[in-house]
Amino acid sequence: MSHTADRATTLAALHDSGEVLVLPTVWDVWSARVAVQAGFRALTVGSHPVADSLGSADGENMDFADYLAVVARITGDVEVPVSADVESGYGLDPKELIERLLEAGAAGANIEDVVHGEGKRVRDRQEHADYIAAARSAADAAGVPFVLNGRTDAVKLGTDVFPDPLAEAVERIQLMEGAGARAVYPVGLTTAEQVTALVGAVSVPVNVTAHPVTGHGAGSLSALTELGARRITFGPLWQKWLAEVSAGQLAEWVASE
Repeated sequence: MSHTADRATTLAALHDSGEVLVLPTVWDVWSARVAVQAGFRALTVGSHPVADSLGSADGENMDFADYLAVVARITGDVEVPVSADVESGYGLDPKELIERLLEAGAAGANIEDVVHGEGKRVRDRQEHADYIAAARSAADAAGVPFVLNGRTDAVKLGTDVFPDPLAEAVERIQLMEGAGARAVYPVGLTTAEQVTALVGAVSVPVNVTAHPVTGHGAGSLSALTELGARRITFGPLWQKWLAEVSAGQLAEWVASE
């Protein structure tokens, strides 16, 4: 536990530094090693790419024990802090969720507001903030400065669910910051205006998903930095890009009839 606490302290310091933190989204030991060898100071494990690598599907369809086994193999192999995407918590109460993440060596976690196990029910604002707060309390009780990254899908869900998705996202990330999230993750941002609005709403780092090759709708790493985004991850996009490139190259080796 002391080793995990040390890594969480490092990850928390990176978030508090004011610098932009890029966390490559990995899915196994191989991808984690590649990212560390490239020079990244911390990583995040993505539920989507892990599910794809296991032949499952995103949306809490994996057995959580199988997912945590992947996380544990990664944290046991690399020396940098590792955050884990746990979707909405896999039906676990926050205390058990944090305990199991710490056992797997995770220094942080994404927790989202869409409950896949309940027909993709969207938690209301305060319900999700309360879940984040309970997770914060459990981590604090364990003596670990665990980095909770509070995610909301409000913008991604759009006007089919919320009259003003951006305003809803602002309300949710502010509540999550107040509940103890050290970063917030309003997924689905595609424009500079959206990024600016969300960055200006909180004091903790705002997580933006970018493509490792083509960047983000708001621009490159330098553009996102100028907009104030302070945490950038790849989601499933790195793995998908590798798949596309590999499929194209491997096709040249398929014997023609």
